[in-house]
Amino acid sequence: MGKIEKRTVGDTGLSVTKLGFGGVGLGQRVGVISEKQAEDTLRAALDAGVGYFDTSPWYGHCLSEHRTGHVLRTQPRENFVLSTKVGRLFFRPESPGQFSTTPWHDGLPFDYRFDYTAEGIRRSYEDSLHRLGVNRIDLLFVHDLDARLEDDNKHTSGVGGIAGAIEQLDSGGGWRELSDMRARGEISGIGFGINDPGFIPRFVERFDPDMFLIAMPYTLMDQPALDVDLPMCAEKNIGVVIGSVFSSGIVATGPANGAVYGYKVAPSDVVEKLVGIRAVCARHSVPVRAAALQFPLFHPAVAAIIPGATAPEHATENAALLNQTIPADFWAELKAEGLLRPDAPTG
Repeated sequence: MGKIEKRTVGDTGLSVTKLGFGGVGLGQRVGVISEKQAEDTLRAALDAGVGYFDTSPWYGHCLSEHRTGHVLRTQPRENFVLSTKVGRLFFRPESPGQFSTTPWHDGLPFDYRFDYTAEGIRRSYEDSLHRLGVNRIDLLFVHDLDARLEDDNKHTSGVGGIAGAIEQLDSGGGWRELSDMRARGEISGIGFGINDPGFIPRFVERFDPDMFLIAMPYTLMDQPALDVDLPMCAEKNIGVVIGSVFSSGIVATGPANGAVYGYKVAPSDVVEKLVGIRAVCARHSVPVRAAALQFPLFHPAVAAIIPGATAPEHATENAALLNQTIPADFWAELKAEGLLRPDAPTG
């Protein structure tokens, strides 16, 4: 088994391998993978030394949790750290025969609604325990308190947008439920998963999170989280986990037609920027995926990155690229070319 350095998540006292495993791909966002391929991918990550696994009920409408638990529940519990999310409740759809799990490809046939109340948080947590087949989850993130809550549909009915969801967490007792679980030692850390920059101060002012999972606002491609979010986390010793290190796909696949950025077809300016980054990589003989994996870990608030993988070789290669030597001149040239913010930590 490989060996990967561990870092402590904020003030939780919990250490995680700085390279984790993100479970989005196991939920089949990009395409269908077999049960065997999912199992082999998770086992390859374990063999590479990965000891931190992140999933969510949202990924594949509970499929990712089932697949993650299928493998991890056979491992000694002290060998891995596990995080998942709360904020959605899943149930039998009204019309099972006509139900679609879009945007997930062939996800599990369960519908959902957002619920950030105390009762909703507790049920989501306990449902996850059952799906994962474990009796302990280490870290819980409140999921997707963002613009999608402003949409008027059956999933958001009764929530009241972002403001209403925050109110459910506060006066509805959702955050108190999480805090009580933390105080009892059921979980080691609680926090928020965010996809948009600028949200962290709003949560820190109202709650007492141990950590944030930041997906998209801090990657090799873009670093808006440096404005206020990451400085606040560093100041208050709040741990950070970075998701979407490949910007949801384009950095790993390259800028070919149809390349995905933020789970949408990449706009021309994003493609142009990646072409420039790849040119600098070529001049320094640095694999672009290695740069994308290593870059977020320079920030002092970041405890781990959680790239996804949908094949065993992806997990194995991620671990190898984490140790790829990258010269300081490479980062300096990216900054000089305007391809990386000058205030981004790079060593």
